[in-house]
This record gives sequence, C-alpha cells and structure tokens, in this order.
Amino acid sequence: MAETDQERTEDPTSRRLEKAREKGQVPRSKEMGTAFVLVSGAIGLIIFGSDLGSAMGTIMTNQFTLDRQQIFDTTKMLRVFEGVFDELLWPMVWLFSLILVATFIGNIWLGGMNFSWQAAGFKASKMSPIKGLKRMFGVQALVELAKGISKFAVVAISAWLLLVWQFDNIMLISRSQMPMMIRDALEIFLLMFLLMCCSIFLIVVIDAPFQLWKHTKDLRMTKQEVKDEHKDTEGSPEVKGRIRRLQMEMAMRRMMTEVPTADVVVTNPTHFAVALKYDQFGSRAPTVVAKGADEIAAKIREIALEYDVPLVASPTLARSIYHTTDLEQEIPQGLFIAVAQILAYVYQLKEYNRGKAKRPRKPADDLPIPDDLKH
Repeated sequence: MAETDQERTEDPTSRRLEKAREKGQVPRSKEMGTAFVLVSGAIGLIIFGSDLGSAMGTIMTNQFTLDRQQIFDTTKMLRVFEGVFDELLWPMVWLFSLILVATFIGNIWLGGMNFSWQAAGFKASKMSPIKGLKRMFGVQALVELAKGISKFAVVAISAWLLLVWQFDNIMLISRSQMPMMIRDALEIFLLMFLLMCCSIFLIVVIDAPFQLWKHTKDLRMTKQEVKDEHKDTEGSPEVKGRIRRLQMEMAMRRMMTEVPTADVVVTNPTHFAVALKYDQFGSRAPTVVAKGADEIAAKIREIALEYDVPLVASPTLARSIYHTTDLEQEIPQGLFIAVAQILAYVYQLKEYNRGKAKRPRKPADDLPIPDDLKH
C-alpha cells in the first residue's frame, strides 16, 4: 500500500505548476522555434529579396567601376563603403527584424513568456560531468537523436518531392535568356526553400504535444504530496477550525457591543433574541444590530437589561426576524407594521417612565406577519 502511495499518478496542481515556472520549468519546443525562424527567413527573402538584389546590384556596379585613383585614395574608399552600408541597411534591417520577431514568437508560443532568476543563476550541478554524461546517453538524448533523424528524413523527402515537382521548370531555365533566367531561377529557389522550411512543421506537430505531455509527466505528484500541498496551502483542519472559532468570537464581541445602542430587543422570550435599532429621523428601516439563539440570546438579554434596553416578548416576530434578516441588514418590508407596533410601544413606555403619558398596552401576540415570513 505504501509503494502505491509513492507512485506519481496525480496530475500537478496549480501551485506545483506555478513553482515550476518560478524555476524556469516550462514546456518548450526547439523544433517550433527552428521552424518559425526558417519560415520567416524564407518569407523575408520573398518580400525583401528584390530590395536586397537591387542593393547588391548597385554595390557590384559601384565596385566594378572604380578607377585607379579611387582605389588608392583612402578617403574615397571610405565613401564607397558608406555607400555599401547605405544600400544594405534597410533591406537587412527589415529582414532581420522579421526573423527576430518570428524567433521570439516561436520560442514563447509553447509555454508562454517566462523568465526565472533561479534558472539563470549558477548551479554547480550543471557543471557535473556525471550528469552531463547522463544527459548525453539518457532517454532525452535518444529522443533528440530520433528527432534529428526525423528532421533529416522529412527535409530530404521534401527536397526530393519538390525537385520532382519542379524538374521540368528547372530544365526550362537553361532555355531562357538573361536576365529572365536569373529571375526564374530565384523564384523556383525561393518557392522550394519556403516549402522545405514548412515541412519542419510536420516535426513540430509531433514534438509540441510530446513536450506538453513530458512536462506534465515530469511534474506529476504522489497522493501524499497532493495532501501535503493542500495542507500547506489551505491549512490543517485543526488550524482552520481554530481560525473559524476566533473569527466567530470576534464577530460575537462586535455584535455584543452594538446591543446597548439598540432601541428594543425582541425575544422568544427564551430561545431567540433580536436587537433592533431605528433612526426616527433617517430614511432607513429598522436594522438588526444583534441576534442569537439559546446562550447567545441569553447574553443579549443580559446586556440589554444592564443598559436598560427594553425587552419585548413576541415569539413569532422574534423568530421571523431571526430567520429572515442578517446582521446590519434592514428588516423585510412585510415586517414593517409588526415592528412599528413594537417600536411605538417602546416609545410610549419611555414617555410613561418619564411621567408624561399613560402606561401603554403591550402589543398583541398576533402581530400582522405574512405567512411567508413566519417561522
């Protein structure tokens, strides 16, 4: 059973993949980068080849028309070299810019852009001859050898097929006249070169999924590693339980500090207690500032008595508010009339205690509460 648990059968978690990226371990396909470079180079020659040809023609014309005085005059020779630079600058800039962009895209297409200081840092293990030999004669080396042979075979077969396809056109070149001969030869060459470069994508189609599979396989985890990581990330059940208890205690203390500010506490009278606060001059409905059942309800009643907050027994209303309204939330509209009668009683009771009014009657037990709000 222990041996089974140690087998790496679980897919890597998001945290495992994130740590691998931090170490520079992302799926990469060298063949994809090579294919992008070759194809972009071929496309660049097709697009900018005429400009390069014109520039080379101008340079050769200028070089072959130098007289004896210009050859031995160093100042004029410098101007000649400046002319060479000016002619080749922009065609070469555009060509290499296209290849540079393609190189960047081809290398980040699989695995995305990622830079890791850990991977860039010095590691003595990278200098180990033993590990170097393992890399040279290991499974990965055999895979690279197989890919090299496959690339050679694909390019060779592609070249043979292209030669067969263009054989008649190639033979017709010899019957053309200058400069049409050079133009036709370049067109055939560029077309064959582009198609040969595109043939590398046959290797990419196989290599890219293989690299993704290998990356996932190398990062697979044992069941115990998944459990340990989950425990480290989410915390152990004991710690989580303690955190929840502390949070509940903090919330309870905050709630109890609001009880003295309440206008009335509606009770069950023993099982439930709900503290309500109402601003007569505000626009909000009465708000629940504290609520609880059993021991918490007893604590709310105790604090209410200590701070002379009126207690009104109304079992149905207390249960309805407790089950339908959260803390710091206004009571539902369907309970407005019932709560209004309770608050009216409380305000009249305060006036009575001051000797300014008659003793009010307690609210009736059958307060107007909608059936959908009764509990």
